[in-house]
Amino acid sequence: MDMNEIKEIFFQECEEQLAELESGLLKMNDGDRDPETVNAVFRAVHSIKGGAGAFGLDDLVAFAHVFETTLDCVRSNKLEPNQDVLKVMLKSADVLADLTNVARDGGSVDESRSRGLVRELEALANGEMPSPSASAEAPAPRAAAKAAPAPTPKPTDDSGFQPVPFSFDDFGGEDDAGSMPAYEVVFKPRYELYSKGNDATLLLRDLSRLGEMTIYCNAGDLPGLEELDPEGAYFFWNVTIKTDKGEDAIRTVFEFAEWDCELTVKPVEEARADATSNDELPMVPVPFDLSILDETGAMEELSASDPRAEETAAAVAAAETASNVTQMVAARVEKKESAAAAAAAASAAAQNNAAGAGQTIRVDLDRVDRLINLVGELVINQAMLSQSVIENDTTGTSSINMGLEELQQLTREIQDSVMAIRAQPVKPVFQRMSRIVREIADMTGKSIRLITEGENTEVDKTVIDKLAEPLTHMIRNAVDHGIETPEKRAAAGKNTEGTVRLTAKHRSGRILIELADDGAGINREKVRQKAIDNDLIPADSNLSDEEIDNLIFLPGFSTADKISDISGRGVGMDVVKRSIQALGGRINITSKPGHGSVFTMSLPLTLAVLDGMVVTVAGQTLVVPLTAIVETLQPEAAAIHSFGANHRLISIRNSFCPLVDVGRILNFRATQANPVEGVALLVESEGGGQRALMVDAIQGQRQVVIKSLEANYTHVPGIAAATILGDGRVALILDVDAVVGASRGQSLKAEMSLAAVG
Repeated sequence: MDMNEIKEIFFQECEEQLAELESGLLKMNDGDRDPETVNAVFRAVHSIKGGAGAFGLDDLVAFAHVFETTLDCVRSNKLEPNQDVLKVMLKSADVLADLTNVARDGGSVDESRSRGLVRELEALANGEMPSPSASAEAPAPRAAAKAAPAPTPKPTDDSGFQPVPFSFDDFGGEDDAGSMPAYEVVFKPRYELYSKGNDATLLLRDLSRLGEMTIYCNAGDLPGLEELDPEGAYFFWNVTIKTDKGEDAIRTVFEFAEWDCELTVKPVEEARADATSNDELPMVPVPFDLSILDETGAMEELSASDPRAEETAAAVAAAETASNVTQMVAARVEKKESAAAAAAAASAAAQNNAAGAGQTIRVDLDRVDRLINLVGELVINQAMLSQSVIENDTTGTSSINMGLEELQQLTREIQDSVMAIRAQPVKPVFQRMSRIVREIADMTGKSIRLITEGENTEVDKTVIDKLAEPLTHMIRNAVDHGIETPEKRAAAGKNTEGTVRLTAKHRSGRILIELADDGAGINREKVRQKAIDNDLIPADSNLSDEEIDNLIFLPGFSTADKISDISGRGVGMDVVKRSIQALGGRINITSKPGHGSVFTMSLPLTLAVLDGMVVTVAGQTLVVPLTAIVETLQPEAAAIHSFGANHRLISIRNSFCPLVDVGRILNFRATQANPVEGVALLVESEGGGQRALMVDAIQGQRQVVIKSLEANYTHVPGIAAATILGDGRVALILDVDAVVGASRGQSLKAEMSLAAVG
């Protein structure tokens, strides 16, 4: 494994941590104050910072460090995570994601925005609320009594290392700790701790927040220079701490490093009794006097006569040597990346085991795609074999038939298992929408809350990858057009905070995604007039509410009064409809003026296989997706009614449904067939209505492997894709929505002919 592969693994883990970060912050924004939620948010930022440090991503480390410090104030109950605080943190999470993307893909971030957020985070950590009007270039809102000069950098040595002073002063213990219980802590890092970019001094800083403590750096294991391993870990620390938080609180500080260090925590009396009985003495202890650090983290100048000078010099030397070793690890990771990767994998496995999570592995997506293709070929060959046996075996009870039935069952189970590998929850896409809502709300001056439900609903990864763009357009449309301004909402008696609800759920072998808002709803009169003004419909058109609502999907349509950065160019909802249809899905709208709108998308769970009804139409074999079929029926002459010159209706349980001749629509035949001689398939249309598709006969129900017609031939109107049947013939998969649309007057392309589909 080379360095690039290790780095790619790091960025993949960053995506998971960023998702965890945003999820936790949104929970906190909704009022969740569970300490585990706060800890999960802190861990996410801390993990990103630690990994970024190993790869020298200084900008990412610097921002994550400030973010982490503020989060730690929340974790230690020094900062109340109210709405204003969480608004800053959500923006900071966005910047952290931007910095991660820049580190991976290149580019740049808005430095003024990141600097402004750094100042706001620092102000929050100092107990101050940042001014919303503060400019990006304004001085940091610190209340320091004096401006300490920046420490002069020390010259670098041959390794390029430059020591950085640090301070524990901001995180001191209790003023009155004399009566508190005291504990002895022995903290001995292993090399794995440093190889992951962690820093022992940060853990000690966290420990200092629990109370008053004294630290000794033990350098007794340090070998001679000729035997020193730059990636080794030789220093360990003896700490005496007075705290009323208890032993569990001390161990919690080290919970993320417990696999990468040796840790002992005992009450002082017990520790000293053990040391006395075992004749143990600390080896070469070097005291860390925390009082010698000023508020900026710079070392105070000590005179040669100061009694602390000698021990301070030793402490500084030990600290710099320890930091030097840590920095050299990052510089030499490339030479021992396999060991580092193994350690990271072991740590991840240990964390999973500790959390009770299942074992997982990372597999390249191309390998999964190849496996799915092979399973598809297996399904086709199994169907061909079954067809051959059926044609040549008349007994129907031979051992071959029984074996084929078992093979068919096993093939189906294999296919379902392989498809489950590609199935992923929609949570990452839904989380991405949270940032879009925040950004558009800020741009429009609106207060909007996004509620997500069903984030763990699983769907094929191909569908997820293509879902982000249409959802983005719909979210922008809901925030910009759907939700009113706070003033208008207040005047209408509504809560000034608008709500957008994003929901995913399974239904009848498909996934339904609903986007609902509690805004003003669709102004149908305005929509209709805009369509007339733009010559999209005739002025005398008599349209139903449903048809008016669907006008927003027309290319070039927009109700915006002026063009802005968000909308007004007539590009968006038509893209949504095309994208959804390209996925084999459909979209419809329900809207109630004054109460909001609901957009419902129905999508297939996978683009690789489908359950279909194999039918015959004018001598051609077609496959109709089973999810579109409500029921099948044999028409009777008394149930058929003529309507106009060329239209017919079929009576089904005291209601009338349009009858659509599939063969006529696809130009398979020049005249309409007799419905009584065929079979009717009752299907759901895109707008929610029903149509009865007339076919000649039903061959049976089968699971078929989807083959792209566009990739292998060209786009054919009315046809969604193709498949290979058991007898080796190619069958076309019907595009139900296109056929139903053609029956409404939306004619297919003129070049549609039998040759194009035969």
